[in-house]
Amino acid sequence: MLRVIYGGSPAASAKSLELILKDSAMSQNVPEQAYKIVGILTNPPAPHGRHKELIPTEVEHYTRIWNEAREDNIQILTPEHIGSEQREIIAQLKPDIFVCFAYGHIVGPKFFSLFKFGGINLHPSLLPKYRGATPVNACILNQDTETGFSVQKMSEGIDEGDIIFQQKIGLTGTETAEQILNGASIHGGIAITNILRQIAQTNTLPESFKQTGLPSYCSHIRKEDGKINWKDSAEHIDAQIRAYTPWPGTYTEVNGVQLRILKAAAASKVALQDNSVPKDTAAVAGTVLDYNKHRGILIQTGKGILIATELQWQSKKAMDYKSFMNGARNFVGTILG
Repeated sequence: MLRVIYGGSPAASAKSLELILKDSAMSQNVPEQAYKIVGILTNPPAPHGRHKELIPTEVEHYTRIWNEAREDNIQILTPEHIGSEQREIIAQLKPDIFVCFAYGHIVGPKFFSLFKFGGINLHPSLLPKYRGATPVNACILNQDTETGFSVQKMSEGIDEGDIIFQQKIGLTGTETAEQILNGASIHGGIAITNILRQIAQTNTLPESFKQTGLPSYCSHIRKEDGKINWKDSAEHIDAQIRAYTPWPGTYTEVNGVQLRILKAAAASKVALQDNSVPKDTAAVAGTVLDYNKHRGILIQTGKGILIATELQWQSKKAMDYKSFMNGARNFVGTILG
């Protein structure tokens, strides 16, 4: 039976883990395809909230639920760094392959030497496009018409390994980063279950192919990246809001108070046949132009109108645009900054 170590940390990784664990249980009914997750590598619990309570990663949380419900004994490892001591613990689990999705740590040759088949990684982009930590956000910011995911052999270079499986996913221009990542985690998780069954049956890694095309890279996201520049176009701000959902979120300021714009769309995309919504005006960028009861709050940008439909004052609850305007009667005419 193929013995697997899974590495991951955030919620999207936990979604893939759930699919893989359930399939691993079913694989026991087909002995020649059987595989089992024997260990989990995930980030250590991190402090959250006012009282800095240590909260485990979503991957650790789901694994504990699985162990308790199934009376399983998957070992959970949460090292800050993987050194000789951690490698010795992993070696005792006698793993055959490492499966990784958003683990958050760089691993090297000594780590890979512990595994008969090395490692495979789920990456939510069409490699070599968007190597790095934030490919989903990058594809939205660049207003791509398609994205996808890749399952690749892990190598020392970040996201440079050969491709085992790749799938394209079309985009409508309305998706958030959260939605795309969730989709990739589900479809990618299914792809990994098929790959693991194949390895178990053939005792070898599937055929792979070199990455082709010009590589591109995406950078880490900072909290301040969510600040809206109203001189940008409505379509760019629309993409920014979707790319930074749920984190870090997008925001502006009104008289020194932070206002988050949670949902919005460029008028050029959603109100093509609606003459009650102007597509552009000569107003100063950031001006709240109007409140359209059927569409939302109209805001002038550097090019085009943005229609905001869900907003949130600092330290307050999120509100739809109608509820928001009930408590902000003098909002029209405000210049956001």
